[in-house]
Amino acid sequence: MINADNTLQDRFGRGVEYLRLSVTDRCDFRCVYCMAEDMTFLPRNQILSLEQLFDIAHSFVQLGVKKIRLTGGEPLVRNNVISLIERLGQLEQLEQLHLTTNGAQLDKFAAPLKAAGLTGMNISLDSLQPERFKALTRFGDLKKVLSGIDAARDAGFNRIKLNAVILKGRNDDEILDLVDFVRDKHIDISFIEEMPLGHISEHDRALSFISSEQIRNTIESRHSLTPTTENTGGPSRYYRMSDSTSRIGFISPHSHNFCHLCNRVRLTVEGRLLLCLGNEHSVSLKEIVDRYPGDELKLREAIIQAMDLKPERHHFSLDDEPQIVRFMNTTGG
Repeated sequence: MINADNTLQDRFGRGVEYLRLSVTDRCDFRCVYCMAEDMTFLPRNQILSLEQLFDIAHSFVQLGVKKIRLTGGEPLVRNNVISLIERLGQLEQLEQLHLTTNGAQLDKFAAPLKAAGLTGMNISLDSLQPERFKALTRFGDLKKVLSGIDAARDAGFNRIKLNAVILKGRNDDEILDLVDFVRDKHIDISFIEEMPLGHISEHDRALSFISSEQIRNTIESRHSLTPTTENTGGPSRYYRMSDSTSRIGFISPHSHNFCHLCNRVRLTVEGRLLLCLGNEHSVSLKEIVDRYPGDELKLREAIIQAMDLKPERHHFSLDDEPQIVRFMNTTGG
């Protein structure tokens, strides 16, 4: 539905002003919490074209969306993705155009991304130890990611944030090292509780789970954290340290459910508009853009009607088999 301000609203009164736009399900990493080692990716004829991705994003902006985050998979493996970013960057009503990336290609893409109009980025980094980093990502080269972080800073991005998924017994001994790293680089970090999406065999999610509170307690053994009311449009709850410009965020889908504040929807690269990360409520916008190419009215009507399908909350459980069988790379970051 549309509220009095002509912006999207679900049936629980939550305004929707944030779109996570997946441009590919492919990735040059195979992170253990994100996907299986042997993945089957979508055939190219089943994914949205760059033109269709723009048309859908444009319709969302016309309906009041203020923030778009490009996700994947790894968005920078999509051919000619810079051209999409350039077009999105020219939308005057769009206040934030961000990207989530594994950082491996930022050494060559950071400056072009900035020139294209990207306003911020999140970079995944779960370990500062080369061998451990490779084990967690299966294919990743830590040196390239660290070079990419420096390239993003050199390109002039004001707010760079790292995302770290902490797994008990795998990288929880690096929490303080990661905090020291962002303090040294004058960037931010969010620690994320692992989300139970897709069936994995690499580790037991219940045994590897570590809560945001445990991570925060570890950080406070060295640094005093003060909660803030800062909001970047996403689910992170931020804390400050008195002697640093870096912000420490926590994304806690298990231990601190944030559904009552949810302001976002996701579009998968196959054109499914997902109304919730942890539910399968969805609408195929690819059917609309395929059947009615260039018809923005039809597209906007479909988006507005889809808001009534957005559920009140997700229900994640560590003890049960994951109810959502899609992996994070097909969900859209």
